Amino acid sequence: MRKLSLLFAGALMGASAMSLVYGAPGSTANAAGSETYKQLAIFGDIFERVRAQYVTPPDDKSLVENAINGMLTSLDPHSSYMNAEEAQDMRVQTKGEFGGLGIEVTMENDLVKVITPIDDTPAAKAGVLAGDYIAKIDGEEVRGLSLNDAVEKMRGLVNTPIKLTI
Repeated sequence: MRKLSLLFAGALMGASAMSLVYGAPGSTANAAGSETYKQLAIFGDIFERVRAQYVTPPDDKSLVENAINGMLTSLDPHSSYMNAEEAQDMRVQTKGEFGGLGIEVTMENDLVKVITPIDDTPAAKAGVLAGDYIAKIDGEEVRGLSLNDAVEKMRGLVNTPIKLTI
């Protein structure tokens, strides 16, 4: 019985020593991880308070995207977050081939105003001039559309015809 007690005590001491030796790095990692989760819990609490108590109800998606962007921009001046739409626009811009009319535009008086046609593009070849106002795109009224929506309707596949009412 005494041998069994000594064996049990030895095993217990060995297990304790092992947990001290091998448990220390894990506990440090767990401590760092738990601090991160505490910070995330604070973020979650603030997020919920803003949603519940801010003067005007915020857009949840916008809050989260801006929080992500803030985290990434804090890393260096070249890091930022792009949502799916912004990423698609970036792919189109960097691909080197895009459809559309070849005009720079703005929104003025609920119409799309041509700032300038780009040389040697379909718009320039069709006689679109700076200062022209676009009232319809493929027969659809421009009034009520955002500038982004109007631009999206004017953008298309290469060699796709687009009818403008100026």
